[in-house]
Amino acid sequence: MENVTPNPQILIDVVNTRMPFGKYKDTLLCDMPVSYLEWMHKKGFPPGKLGMMLSTVFEIKSNGVDQLLRQIKQKYGSVK
Repeated sequence: MENVTPNPQILIDVVNTRMPFGKYKDTLLCDMPVSYLEWMHKKGFPPGKLGMMLSTVFEIKSNGVDQLLRQIKQKYGSVK
């Protein structure tokens, strides 16, 4: 099994990155509705970093720990 070290910068990026396309264009990834994330999960997340960040938000929200995102957003979110 591969030893993977978590990167906390990913969560900071999640609270500062806006969806670049689709129905929720310009919505912060951390603010995406779980229903949309479920739909994307079934369809397949896009490749690359965006897909990884959306998948991360999906896992956090579907496991009921989205308070974590709110805390990170409050501390590290940019005011835009």
